[in-house]
Parts: sequence; C-alpha cells; structure tokens
Amino acid sequence: MAMNYTRIRHPTLKWAQRDDLLYITIDLPDAKAVNLKLEPEGKFYFSATSGADNIPYEIDINLYDNVNVDESKANVGSRNIVYIVKKEESKWWSRLLKQEGRTPTFIKVDWNKWVDEDEQDEKAGPDMDYDDVNFSSLNLGGGGEEEEEEDFDDEDEDESDTVTEEEDTQEEKEEETINASSQVEAKAKA
Repeated sequence: MAMNYTRIRHPTLKWAQRDDLLYITIDLPDAKAVNLKLEPEGKFYFSATSGADNIPYEIDINLYDNVNVDESKANVGSRNIVYIVKKEESKWWSRLLKQEGRTPTFIKVDWNKWVDEDEQDEKAGPDMDYDDVNFSSLNLGGGGEEEEEEDFDDEDEDESDTVTEEEDTQEEKEEETINASSQVEAKAKA
C-alpha cells in the first residue's frame, strides 16, 4: 500500500536584528503566488510556489515577541522576499522564535546584516548592505493580504556589476602587461 505524503518545503529564511527592527530574508528565486501575513502577536506566515513545477513552499512561525504590523514592510523581488519587521518594543531579542529549543534547519542568521547589540550604533547607517533591495518601493505588510509580485530585475543589475568588475580587472591586467613591457623595452635600450 503506497502512502502519498505531501511534505512541506521550507525555503531558507535568514534573519538579523537591531533593537527596534528585525530583518527577514526568504531565499526563493522566481517566487509566484506570494502570500505574506504578519500578526501583532508575532505570528509570521509565508507561502509561495517556485520553479517550473510550481512547487509549494511555506513558513509558519511565531516570532519571539510582539511586532508593529503597520510599520513593517515587505518587498518581493526576483530572487528573494525581504521583510523589515518593526518590533513593538525596542529591545534586543535573545532568539528569533518564541519557542525554546533547537532552531529549525531552514532558519539561518544573516551575517551580512548582523550587528552585535553593543556595536549597533556604530554600524547601523546608510551604508548598510541590503543586497540591492529597492526600499523606496516597499509595501506595507500585514493584515493577511496577499502581496503582489513585482519584478525588480535584480539579476540584470548584478550581471552588469559583474561584467564591469571583470572588465576593470581585465583593464588592470592589460595596464600591468603594458607597464612590464615598457620596462623591459627601456632596459633593453639602456
């Protein structure tokens, strides 16, 4: 007798915090039918499909403490979903989830955005790296409303940056070769 179990798939969720904010990044390229829900008591729900087979993904967690839904914002990009959650009280959380014990394997610390509590004032600022997210277009989150998917073409920008870096590196190598050749020629003439 064959049993058909539908296994819930979880995309990787990365998180970081400040005393007043929580940064949640869900890595799920080409997410479709994105549904985000954030409740004041800290209930966070995400569902979407991805891939040619429209594989369903879901995250259903209870955050450590209460949040301010009205001041929280979400952005659905082509590679990930970024949610900036405003904490109800400005205080450092000892963990992401309300329940104690082992953290699920799909939840990771976002070391690119992480700042220790005692270093917060030094590093938090306008030069912070947010993976090229366009924060001017963030939507207000919460209320159980389905978020509309927006195409920000993050990949195109990254590719052009990579090409530019490669071209710069190639130009530097060519200059070094020219300089080395000039030095050899100068020594040969002397």
